[in-house]
Amino acid sequence: MKYVVLFEHSDATNWSAYVPDLPGCIATGKTKSETEQMIREAIEFHIEGMRLDGETVPAPTTEVEYINIPA
Repeated sequence: MKYVVLFEHSDATNWSAYVPDLPGCIATGKTKSETEQMIREAIEFHIEGMRLDGETVPAPTTEVEYINIPA
């Protein structure tokens, strides 16, 4: 499965990421690269937990598109 992950650069020393289709699935790190690795692990852990709890893992539904706005 392929989930959309949103990355945010919170301040000069922190990145965060979350998955809209998996509420509560978040990660943070000092760099974007570190945060990407952490969110990959978080997604796997989140899905594993859902399966162990007998929950249905939601299919990815979020789409991303960039819209250019003239300056």
